[in-house]
Amino acid sequence: MTDLERKIYRIIYNMSRFRKKPTMDDLKRKTGRNEAAIHKAVRNLVSRNELEWDKGKKEWRFK
Repeated sequence: MTDLERKIYRIIYNMSRFRKKPTMDDLKRKTGRNEAAIHKAVRNLVSRNELEWDKGKKEWRFK
């Protein structure tokens, strides 16, 4: 897991604990990266089954 992926995972995990969903603006502000880099990192996390989007509950699930 790269540093950016680890940072995004922690941001999503910590915000999810308080029932908040991080927006793209939140992720861009907290990581200092552009939208394309964040999308790529999230896709990598999902493809490695470390994150999963639950469509029914509309929230992230962690593995």
